Amino acid sequence: MAIWLIRAGSHGEYEQKFLQESRVYVTWDNLDVDLAKLPNRAALSAAMAERYPDAKPKAIQNHVSQIWPFAHEIKIGDLVILPLKSQPAINIGEVTGDYHFESSGPNPYFHWRAVKWIGEAIPRSHFGKDLLYTFGAFLTICRVQRNNAESRINAMRANGWKPETIAAATAATASDTNEAAENTDLEELARDQIAQLISARFKGHGLTRLVEAILRAQGYTTYLSPEGADGGADILAGGGPLGFGAPRLCVEVKSEASPIDRPTVDKLLGAVTKFGAHEGLFVAWSGFKSNVQKELAASFFKVRLWTQKELLEHLFAHYDQLDEDLKAELPLKRIWTVAAQDLG
Repeated sequence: MAIWLIRAGSHGEYEQKFLQESRVYVTWDNLDVDLAKLPNRAALSAAMAERYPDAKPKAIQNHVSQIWPFAHEIKIGDLVILPLKSQPAINIGEVTGDYHFESSGPNPYFHWRAVKWIGEAIPRSHFGKDLLYTFGAFLTICRVQRNNAESRINAMRANGWKPETIAAATAATASDTNEAAENTDLEELARDQIAQLISARFKGHGLTRLVEAILRAQGYTTYLSPEGADGGADILAGGGPLGFGAPRLCVEVKSEASPIDRPTVDKLLGAVTKFGAHEGLFVAWSGFKSNVQKELAASFFKVRLWTQKELLEHLFAHYDQLDEDLKAELPLKRIWTVAAQDLG
């Protein structure tokens, strides 16, 4: 049984289609050729060169190395790693069908395989740093083999996708890490490191304290419930120096390791009414189950959902406005680097 990394677009633009249809696709535009009927990689190279005349030979070779295995090497029973862009989590699926070609598309959905999602919205923090290096590869499709990945992911599956034990998450060797870093999204890895620091220093009620600090940096006046039973709201926030202005927010913060379900979010909607707030904000460090965002469309003007992704975005945007004591607990430094690009 092999394990494959398959991305749903560089920005997660195909993510919902993958999840809702229980399929994974090859998402190269205009690739309307049946891969199963091509005799070898050279034939795929020729087909791609015809469809992408401006692409350099090295780029064509790179694409072929990713696309060919989708039809010819992935097998039923293999596992698929799908890093999510909508939240800092990973879906894992089991391949349940052979390669299919749909000549009518629509573009770019010509090639697909059926999967069963056996692990939904598993927090990235559950995986060892060396595995995250591999998951952060810029490649769209590749086999995951480094650092005993197959046996470790199978062990997590047997353990209900709980975090890897310290013994299992053995650090990568220096050569492995350096080699992986050359083809890795370093921005994503930096976020993982910051998330690990927050998990260590802002556990439980500490995460609520961090969210309150961000809201205060955004200009809200806040009330922070003491640790323990909160009566339905961890934070109350209002506009203006006294907090009497609009908007009025009722905020719930969850730091546990499991994604939040719809009934838990509904409780916040009840608390919005109870406290006379205008809107609700639900912050879930480990994200939400896949149906939550879709089912809450009717409450768009009533509630906002922050996963770890949104929390970090607001933290970065307002870090300079946080008080000095909190910045001492969470020391961050902004750096600039060249954006990834094809320099060949």
